[in-house]
Amino acid sequence: MSAYPSRRTVLAGTAAAGVLSRTPPSFAQAAAPSPAMQAVLSYVQGQNTTGFLIVQDRKTLVEKNWPAPTDPVFKAFAYGTTSTGALLEDVASQQKSWVSFLVAVAIDKGLMDVDKPVSAYIGPGWSKTSPEQEAKIRVIDVLTMSSGLTEGFTYAAPPGTLFFYNTPVYAITKTIVAAAARQPIEVLTHDWLTGPAGMADTAWRKRPQTAAFAAAANPTGLVTCPRDAARFGQIILDGGKAADGTRIVSQASLGAMFTRSATNPAYGRLWWLNGGAYAFRAGAGRVDGPLIPAAPADLVAALGALDRKLYVVPSKNLIVVRMGAAAEKGFDERLWSLLSRAIA
Repeated sequence: MSAYPSRRTVLAGTAAAGVLSRTPPSFAQAAAPSPAMQAVLSYVQGQNTTGFLIVQDRKTLVEKNWPAPTDPVFKAFAYGTTSTGALLEDVASQQKSWVSFLVAVAIDKGLMDVDKPVSAYIGPGWSKTSPEQEAKIRVIDVLTMSSGLTEGFTYAAPPGTLFFYNTPVYAITKTIVAAAARQPIEVLTHDWLTGPAGMADTAWRKRPQTAAFAAAANPTGLVTCPRDAARFGQIILDGGKAADGTRIVSQASLGAMFTRSATNPAYGRLWWLNGGAYAFRAGAGRVDGPLIPAAPADLVAALGALDRKLYVVPSKNLIVVRMGAAAEKGFDERLWSLLSRAIA
């Protein structure tokens, strides 16, 4: 079941009429923050935040950029600034959701079938399982974190039966889509997404050789800024269209990204989904109830380490972006408790 079928239907009809796709999001802040919004800003500023952006109905409600923290971990994620003074940051595992989008475009182009084995695209021997076990691991199993593999690519469970948030295995998705398209991931990202969407500050970068990055076995990071992340969120709200009305991905492939997986109702195809009966979070066990109880049920999210956040809420035509260093435990719930009072 899709995370937001009713809203997507509304978006599809509006976009077809040429309403939503006429203008890009405006980043001109219209008014001073209300007291409730000021409480949001005070909270996020106190949580090591470097960039915070809220766009609703294509209008910027809030845009704030703060200096980089002194946290040494953060330094490995920073790549200078944009022309407007926002920091350029590696968005960590938030990149997964961007790659999911590239897979969706590849499906539209007839280049990929997620029900095929991974080995159909990158050949046999990519895992440390037996040939028979490996042949059963499909692309969709990797996209839904249910490959059945350990982080060392050894066998743990039959594919499609167990949710395990596995970044090293996810990282082969970039190899899969590049092999299917016979183009480097950097070229695909520009030609299929960042170019059409006008994301001039987004690109793949080779990560520094730190212990944390080595453990993740994911050597390239997606570097972007709050405005480009918001542009990505706007494409989701617009049913797969760029600001000029150009269709980037079909509504069917877009919707498939947000179909709840059989092993975790809080996860789709490399996207986090609110509103499920229970959730398995990365590094945590099962928790009954939605992913973020205080947030709207139709929220979908691209999430990364150090609390990189891209929240998209179709029912409110809302995008929220947060960059920075690690925030306190429970940041999502506290933030949305405050946002619910500040946003109509």
